[in-house]
Formats: sequence, structure tokens, C-alpha cells
Amino acid sequence: MSQKKITYESVGDNYETKDPIKKLFQESARATGENLKTHGFSEVSDSRGESAYVWEQGDVYMASVIEGLGTKNLIADGMRIIAKKSYYDIIAHDTVATIINDLITVGATPLTLHAYWAIEDNEWLYDKTRMTDLITGWKDACDIAGVSWGGGETATMKQIVVKDVAEFGGSAIGIIKNKNHLITDKKLTSGDRIIFIKSNGVNANGISLTRAIAKELPDGYATLLPDGTTYGEALLTKSNIYAKTIQDLQSANIDIHYVSNITGHGMRKVMRARPDFTYIIETVFDPQEIFLFIQKHAGLSDEEMYGTYNMGQDYAIFVPEKDAEKTIEIIKKNNFDAINAGYIETGEREVRLQSKNITFKGDTLNLR
Repeated sequence: MSQKKITYESVGDNYETKDPIKKLFQESARATGENLKTHGFSEVSDSRGESAYVWEQGDVYMASVIEGLGTKNLIADGMRIIAKKSYYDIIAHDTVATIINDLITVGATPLTLHAYWAIEDNEWLYDKTRMTDLITGWKDACDIAGVSWGGGETATMKQIVVKDVAEFGGSAIGIIKNKNHLITDKKLTSGDRIIFIKSNGVNANGISLTRAIAKELPDGYATLLPDGTTYGEALLTKSNIYAKTIQDLQSANIDIHYVSNITGHGMRKVMRARPDFTYIIETVFDPQEIFLFIQKHAGLSDEEMYGTYNMGQDYAIFVPEKDAEKTIEIIKKNNFDAINAGYIETGEREVRLQSKNITFKGDTLNLR
């Protein structure tokens, strides 16, 4: 076990630095929304600062998003030496998942997706097994999301991207044909129930911290968890893709009041909406073994873990109380687990995890 505490800041990343920058560029970008009017369109201003940006285009809304995987592929590179396989089908899948799961939070149906893969030089492309896995995984994930892989950019970035490493990201465009299906925080109201969908693990968030832990372990990624899984394999589980689930909820006329993708900032993301509400979390999924392992070896408190990782809760869907049971039923028909986790009420903007005796104040999440 590591003798030193490993935090996000100690591995070169922290939200306190990034969030103010995000707010700064949002303020600068806001004025550019006027440019849409020259083309006869207009932005949905409520989508500014959300996971996806929305504009009105005649009888429909359109939405767009751009996202990146982060450093999860470095775990795949490390595990390849141990397991003698590339894992790049998972890397491709998770990149698509990070993009699509943000796009659909506004109620959009994905239409097209474009890839961005950056490498140091073309030598990275010569590994046929890795490239086959990457392309196959990307295509299969697009099929799961119901999106067309429209193309992309494979950039050669010598002296910017490190040798033998790649960077993955992409963008997507979606459509909201029924304008009533637009999801913004304007719909949220006191009494709404909070439905959690169970995660499939760490996903693509907090990976820099998990890699720092691996360096402190005698067996690195080959270290066995109590359940017999290696640390590296547990980190490389595929993220869920929820495009079809959201579409099925819409088809069933579930009145979705808000959706929050639990990624960076962990459970603080539950209060991503702007209005002042208190989010009461009565029950949560137990965290998977991988989270307990990370917590033990990083020396982090429950509050630090729940403020960084999803800890078993992947997606928060806010619906009227009358729709809660049916929402869970539809989610389970899509082969995901879900629970009626809590509710919102008018009050100070904060998240209260009752079972953990943890409260996250609103000023710890300043995205917009």
C-alpha cells in the first residue's frame, strides 16, 4: 500500500484550476451565439454550460458536443505487456461513450460522429492488431449508439504527442425532432425524483489518479483485487452507452426534467443545474470493488472519492414522481440497473448523501 496520499492535484489535475477557465471561455463564447442569427437560426441559451450545445433550426432543435477520452489508453498500453492483447476495442468504445453520453443529456438523438485521433508519427499506425481493434471497437460503439461514423481526423503531432502514445476524442451532432423532448434545467421542480443508473466501473474519469496508484504497486496493473480481477482489467471495463435508453424513455412519454452525466466532479454533478435546489440522496448503489481499491491505495476519504468518481452511479435522470417506477422499468429493459435514489427540494444548492453523511455545497461545482 502506498504510504503517501494520492490526490487529483498531486497528479497534475484539479477542478479548481479548470472550472474557472471553463466559465471564462463560456462567457466569451456566449456573444458568438448572435452569429447564428445571420443564418436564420438561434441558440437555446439555456444549453450554454450544459454537456451539449443546442440551437433551434426551424421545426427541430440540433445539438452538438465535443469530448475526449483522457488517458485511459495508457492503461491499455500497460496491460498489453501483461495480457498480450491491445484492449483498443475498449478504448474506442469508451471514447464514443464519452461523446454520446454527453450529447444525449439534452434529449438529442445522435446522428453523426467524427473521430479525432492524434499520434506522434505514422509508426503508431503500423500495429495491425491495435488498429483493427480500434476501428472495430469504434464502429461497434457507433452501432450501439445508433450514430453514423461520418469521418474524422488522424493528426500527426510530432513534438506535441508523445512517441508510442495516441490521443482520442471526437464530436457528434444530434437532433431533437419533438421540441418537447428538449431537456434543460428549466423543467426541474421540487419533488422530482432522482433515478440513478448503475455504472460499469470507473469509465474514463479520474484515470490520471488511478495510473499514479499503479506506479506505487509492486505488481502495477497486474495487482489482484480481492475478487481476483487484475487492477488493470478492472479499470478497462467498457462504459455504458445510453442513447437507446433515452430514446425509449422519450417514446414512452416519460417527462424527463433533467439528465446529469456523472463524470468529473463525481456526485457533485447531481447538482449541475442552475436553479437553487437541494438534492437529497437517500440510497446509492454500492461502489464496485475497483473504487474501494483506489480509495485504499490513494488514502482518500469518502468525501474525496464521491467528489471525484461516480462510485457506482453513472447517470442521474430527474423525473416527476409519477414517472419514477416506469422510468426504472424501461432502464432495466435496456439491461441496465437503476434505483429511485432520492428527490429534490427547494433550498440551498447542495447534494446530501444521507447514507454517507456527506454534503457537497454548491460552490464546489462552478461550471457556469
